[in-house]
Amino acid sequence: MDSNGTSSSHPWADLPTQLGDALAKANKVAENDGQLSAFTTSNAIDAPATFGIIGAGSDNAVLVTVTNGKADIKAGEAGKALFTLSALPEQWQEFFKQTPVAPYQSYWGMFGMNIKQEGISVAGDQDAFAHWTHVWRRVLELLHDAYAGETPVDDQADPEEDCIVGRYAYVNAGPLWGKCKIFYEQSGEGSQDIVFLHTAGSDSRQYHGVMNDSRAREKLRMTAFDLPAHGRSFPYEGYHPGNHTNTEDAYVGCIAAFVKKLGLNKPIICGASMAGQISLACAVRAEEVGCSGTIPLQGSDYLTMDRQWYDRSPYVNQSLFNPEWIYGMMSPTAPLANRQLVWHLYSAQAYGIFHGDLDMYFGGWDGRDRMKNIDTKKCPVYMLTGEYDWSNTPAMSQATCDKIPGGKHQAMKGLGHFPATENPKVFVGYLLEAVEHIQKAGA
Repeated sequence: MDSNGTSSSHPWADLPTQLGDALAKANKVAENDGQLSAFTTSNAIDAPATFGIIGAGSDNAVLVTVTNGKADIKAGEAGKALFTLSALPEQWQEFFKQTPVAPYQSYWGMFGMNIKQEGISVAGDQDAFAHWTHVWRRVLELLHDAYAGETPVDDQADPEEDCIVGRYAYVNAGPLWGKCKIFYEQSGEGSQDIVFLHTAGSDSRQYHGVMNDSRAREKLRMTAFDLPAHGRSFPYEGYHPGNHTNTEDAYVGCIAAFVKKLGLNKPIICGASMAGQISLACAVRAEEVGCSGTIPLQGSDYLTMDRQWYDRSPYVNQSLFNPEWIYGMMSPTAPLANRQLVWHLYSAQAYGIFHGDLDMYFGGWDGRDRMKNIDTKKCPVYMLTGEYDWSNTPAMSQATCDKIPGGKHQAMKGLGHFPATENPKVFVGYLLEAVEHIQKAGA
């Protein structure tokens, strides 16, 4: 045993040795990898930077040296690295399976946010760790694929037409955000109104796959909007770049004002993550919002964590850090184009938007004493949670659902923190089941 309580006899204790020929194979692939090239090609990289990847307690590391346009991967001494990504041997063993289970689909999943996995640590220069998060993530993917083979991904039809129409509306979003020019999109010919809400630090393009799905268009009249200062919506009154924040009252008030402005008929409210929490808040405050049911995705009654500031820092590029932080929350079997869309949307938001939204997600929302007050005869609640989400797990959603009289919850196979975007084809099946329950329970 070493000082970390790790057995040095475990085959994954010495990571370079266990990877064997895969190390050289990954290095060869790295020479022509388009994504790695895009991440490393910059004249701003004027000196080599080296980071390491190790089994906990080992000095034998996979060393990655980044130069302009290249990342060289080889074995070496951990002490030569600016920082090292460390995990227990059994954790690396799970990561390097062809199709890992949650939370081993990514190093961020093992490292965690509000939920921390024991045995994971980043030693050395923490700022450098944040600076190079996009590179070390891609290198780990190349190492994984060189060793275990690429993770099989779900098929997805190539769309031929788009059925979504977008517009703008002026909405008085309440005292925090004030008047705002909000962008919204609609599709569908069904009789049931539903409002989709995007995750923290993103926008409603997350729902394009769902809003173009023929099954959803037949059953539903779908509306999705970008929160003030997000995506295609304009900044709100009193907004300064970097000063955005979010609260339950502001968010619920904005939804209620939007529903009233568009004259939506007792819509179902459905959103993920931060919007999953606010969907629960809407169930508590159903009369105020005017909704007939809610479908919280990746939601729970309370989350908290020690906040970090890399998502709002003058020293870290948030257009790289923010999408990397959340990229590993998705299912590894989701189509690559959809995972890349999630990355793009998080890279595209204005400075401080993500951090400000997390003011509500981590501690700003607290429904622990109010779930029991939800009247599911008037506002049925059907919670859905992707199995690959390591920030809001299915167990956490189930614990919340257990407090709601008449509440329902279902874990979603093969989906993660962004289920509607990761795999719309799979998600729509769960969605329509939830809608049917709400319509019957509220009849």
